[in-house]
Amino acid sequence: MSDLPICPKCGSEYTYDDGMAYVCPECGHEWSKDAAAGDGTDDRIIKDANGKPLQNGDTVTVIKDLKVKGSSVTVKVGTKVKNIRLVDGDHDIDCRIDGIGAMKLKSEFVKKV
Repeated sequence: MSDLPICPKCGSEYTYDDGMAYVCPECGHEWSKDAAAGDGTDDRIIKDANGKPLQNGDTVTVIKDLKVKGSSVTVKVGTKVKNIRLVDGDHDIDCRIDGIGAMKLKSEFVKKV
């Protein structure tokens, strides 16, 4: 068994040492050895429109009518979204909305309940 850390992005155990960083050959993710020496938690804090920090599993409310791209459906103000999941990217909330389905939201358009 190797003493190298597993990939924080995909969980692969086939990482390798590349000088000042670790590299995952399966997903191509690179991270510094300093980051690997930490406790593995993400220091990025995602906040709602009012500045409250969000966590996985929270319930949020939409604060603005949002048009769903590629559809005539609109997510209305006040729509409650339960059990959110935080992800990396521009749209940092992954969720399922009743009547619409799975979609991604920006944290700036929701408030924590």
